[in-house]
Amino acid sequence: MDPVAGLLSGQGQELLGWLASQEVTPDSALRLASDLRGRYPADLISAALTQQSLRVAGRAKFSRADSMYFTRAGLEQASSELTARHSAQRFAGRPLVADLCCGIGANTAALAGVAGHVLAVDTDLRTLLYARHNTDSLAGPGKVTAVCADARELALARSRAGGVFIDPARRSGDRRLRTGDSMPPLDWCLDLAGPVPAVCIKAAPGLPRGLVPADWELEFVATGRNLKEALLWSPELATAARRATLLPSGETLTARPGPDVPVKAPGNYLLDPNPAVTRAGLVEDLARDLGAWKIDPMIAFLAADEPVVTPFARTLRVLESMPWHERQAARRLREMGIGAADIRRRGLAGDVAQIHRRLGLRGEGSALIVLTRREGKPWGLICAPVPG
Repeated sequence: MDPVAGLLSGQGQELLGWLASQEVTPDSALRLASDLRGRYPADLISAALTQQSLRVAGRAKFSRADSMYFTRAGLEQASSELTARHSAQRFAGRPLVADLCCGIGANTAALAGVAGHVLAVDTDLRTLLYARHNTDSLAGPGKVTAVCADARELALARSRAGGVFIDPARRSGDRRLRTGDSMPPLDWCLDLAGPVPAVCIKAAPGLPRGLVPADWELEFVATGRNLKEALLWSPELATAARRATLLPSGETLTARPGPDVPVKAPGNYLLDPNPAVTRAGLVEDLARDLGAWKIDPMIAFLAADEPVVTPFARTLRVLESMPWHERQAARRLREMGIGAADIRRRGLAGDVAQIHRRLGLRGEGSALIVLTRREGKPWGLICAPVPG
């Protein structure tokens, strides 16, 4: 039995509906498969158990995951519901948008919610069928035309598409491609802005900034402090050179010219920028906005003497600031009664677990220990979080 046809059949729907009320784990899967044997075909049971486990995993990304269909690779690469809605907004009002390498349809559904119609393209028929079901469920029927094809073989100039969103594959079979590599390659994706000027390319957040043309916008998107994806916007859609966006609030920080940020000794407070700010190269822009300074020219920490509340950085109160010597630091931590500590490193080598063990912490207090560099030398800061 074809697994897609089986899952979408009445019998497959019945089985998935029953599994939705069960706790499907690696330990319980064998027992459930044994209980279901004889009532359903063995290949349908296997496909349904896999699909239910993917639906459970998909709840972290989608509010309606329990009614969606996933492949393992498709779920891993898919934008979340939140990030897909964000990237779709710049295509609002366009009559037709092409979603190339659409995967399981997360971005397709978001685009269908703001554009007139979406052309969804993928080379894998099973994934495309799942995408069609998912978009019909999430955005309503009649909003999407699905085409099973290699995106590189489409005549986009004749498609009348008013925009293109592309999420090129970053895996080849079971192998993850190197950061910056994709299928289709990035250069081919960038060339899409010739036939269709309005283009957005989704990339891994580790994409080197130097690969992005100067007239394109590079946006790094984070959910909370978790960096999720990079978006490359063609000149027609670009509104800044570089941008850091925080979801769900939608607050953004952009690159702006300004004076050099001073480098000085740590102050009373340490600011740890959001990873989206760091990857976008906007640490100095944030410092200028906050009146903060850097503690080392090469390290993405900022300092201030007054508490700062900003969505773009975590603020820590500095309890102790000193050149980093493990034995001296261990003695000082014991004097402060610090028995539990979270250790963070930036710009300084060392195994965190081993450092933690060697410090021999004892006491009732807790702290966050930051290991970094100051004027090129190892430096340690014992800190406490600032509420809010």
